Amino acid sequence: MTTLERLDPADSPPSGTTDGTGATTSGDAMNRVLAQRALGWSRDQVEPALRAAVGKLPLATQRITNYHFGWEDEDGTPTRADGGKALRPALALLASQAVGGTTAAAVPAAVAVELVHNFSLLHDDVMDCDTTRRHRATAWTVFGLGPAILAGDALLSLAFDVLVSSGEPAADDGAKVLGQAVQELVEGQLADAHFEIRNDVTLSECLRMAQLKTGALLGCSTALGAMFGGGRSEQVDHLRLFGEDLGLAYQYVDDLLGIWGDPRVTGKPVHSDLRRRKKSLPVIAALTSGTAAGQELAALYQGSRDLTDAELVRAAGLIDEAGAKAQSQAQADALLTAALGELRSASGAVGAADDLERLARWATRRDR
Repeated sequence: MTTLERLDPADSPPSGTTDGTGATTSGDAMNRVLAQRALGWSRDQVEPALRAAVGKLPLATQRITNYHFGWEDEDGTPTRADGGKALRPALALLASQAVGGTTAAAVPAAVAVELVHNFSLLHDDVMDCDTTRRHRATAWTVFGLGPAILAGDALLSLAFDVLVSSGEPAADDGAKVLGQAVQELVEGQLADAHFEIRNDVTLSECLRMAQLKTGALLGCSTALGAMFGGGRSEQVDHLRLFGEDLGLAYQYVDDLLGIWGDPRVTGKPVHSDLRRRKKSLPVIAALTSGTAAGQELAALYQGSRDLTDAELVRAAGLIDEAGAKAQSQAQADALLTAALGELRSASGAVGAADDLERLARWATRRDR
């Protein structure tokens, strides 16, 4: 069954009707339903190949990666824990269909970008000292710092092996595109780490960091999908730009959730970014706003002792008072508009483009 058949809006409650419980379903709610279906469909297509690839790793490494992916408990017992949104592989598969390609052709690309993403998450949790991800203890807290870092390294090398050994015509060029994206992602992560010890970060620097840290891999996901789907060079370029714009919008929303997200939904501690004095996009927007709220926030951020719960609540309020919360959501919305313009310029199959648009809209209005 194709994506378009699986995601036919007729299979979901139309806008303004009931959802079967008597509650009214809005257009936004229907979009969320369809976006979740797309993500679920993508997981069904990609997970068997992803498991097969991870199954090639040494058993000691598999123990860590299987736990991180939510496939096993720490003692190796099979489970079905939250494995994440799997947005990047969905973008790769749908980008292939958007240029007239098949799902099967893009599966290696989808697996590769999901492996790279999880490499970055394993390392990111160590760098940020995060103890919770996806409502579970992070891998480094269970298996140790060194083993978690090495497991991330293994996933990175495996991603390139999956691409190169796929036998697809675009494999070699795709590996180069993925390699460039990884270099940009690492550069963005390095800048993010440096920001934590600087008090003079500018908004333009923070934007560049986010473009590298998040935009690069989302742009790579859509570009690889289009390449493996046999897209023309101009289609690949437009879909890459679609992914990059969406990636920056996604980071804006991620940063908002890092401050105001509900821990029961996000799986991360409340005010997790503020607790580390993270220089995220809304924080830098507030710090550089020239407002009294921004100045008070700067005083909190320049200290070295742990912030109290009351101070964390105050810091979140100051960011809002400085206008940075609303500004960040407005920037995410503007980037979504730009991304959808690139998607329309790709001039691919209408149904698949619709699915990509649904995912993009969901990604910029999500709660986790």
